[in-house]
Amino acid sequence: MLSVRKLVLTSLLSLVTVLSLSHLSHAVVPEETKVYELAPGVFFRKCQTEPEFLGCNQGWIIFKDFVLVIDANFPNQAEEVIELIRKQTDKPIKYIFDTHHHGDHADGNAIYKAIGAVPIASERTKPLFQTLGLEGFETSKKEKPDEYGSLDYKLPEVYFPRKMVFDDGEMRVELLHFGHAHTGGDAVAWLPNQGILFTGDCVVNGAFNFTGHSDTASWINVIDQIKKLPVKTLAPGHGELGDLSTIKTQQRYFVELRKEIAGLIKKGRTLEEIKKEVKISWYKKWTGVDVLEREENIEHVFGELSQRNQ
Repeated sequence: MLSVRKLVLTSLLSLVTVLSLSHLSHAVVPEETKVYELAPGVFFRKCQTEPEFLGCNQGWIIFKDFVLVIDANFPNQAEEVIELIRKQTDKPIKYIFDTHHHGDHADGNAIYKAIGAVPIASERTKPLFQTLGLEGFETSKKEKPDEYGSLDYKLPEVYFPRKMVFDDGEMRVELLHFGHAHTGGDAVAWLPNQGILFTGDCVVNGAFNFTGHSDTASWINVIDQIKKLPVKTLAPGHGELGDLSTIKTQQRYFVELRKEIAGLIKKGRTLEEIKKEVKISWYKKWTGVDVLEREENIEHVFGELSQRNQ
């Protein structure tokens, strides 16, 4: 079983603790930010979501001559991560990989750009950054002026089609785009030598799924491809660390949600009726909330299936 080393990092927003990996397959209500060293030079920062949502989880990998960061997060969280990395190494933070265009994963690009890092994303994210990403950033500037201030939106500078590899002979990271999942441009970071997978929001651990920019049928197929990887440790975009069983649970949610809603549509139920009748009994054990509390996901899948039947 992978060992997790406790790091004493005084700049964390809350007390840094390390959970036993015996809890990896279970959702835990997040209450504090924690940092794990998953393997030598491979770090995962589980970002607080309760009682206040601070942003996404992030990772960073220390290569021989540079550091690669996974997900820029919000600007203030980017500053936190840079400070943490600087306590560990003076190697330059050369690249920041955005798993997708959402602001809690990419708005911190401006902070990384200011220290010379190059933002990277999948090719399919390009139009999403240029439209939805920019719109979201401008909205956040108005809503959070103390954090965003005079920052300008920074797009990724390097886009890859399906795969991009970093390999210095000791550390290897593969950036992979499998298709439309949480968004049209989702990509993951795979460390084959350690069996560690950073998924962004393609796979989360708990009630963090946002389906507004998704294609859930394609999402299921993307997870089929992810399951072919020999994953030992899952570093999700939100929620606690997981493993292969977490990936399967994420897929199961969409499979059963689509099946439930399709069956109710076939019975002639309206959307309002469906929002009261969907039953996935195990969902609450995984997430801590009833499946009906995620109305937006029910509405989204209903829309997908209704269009398919037209």
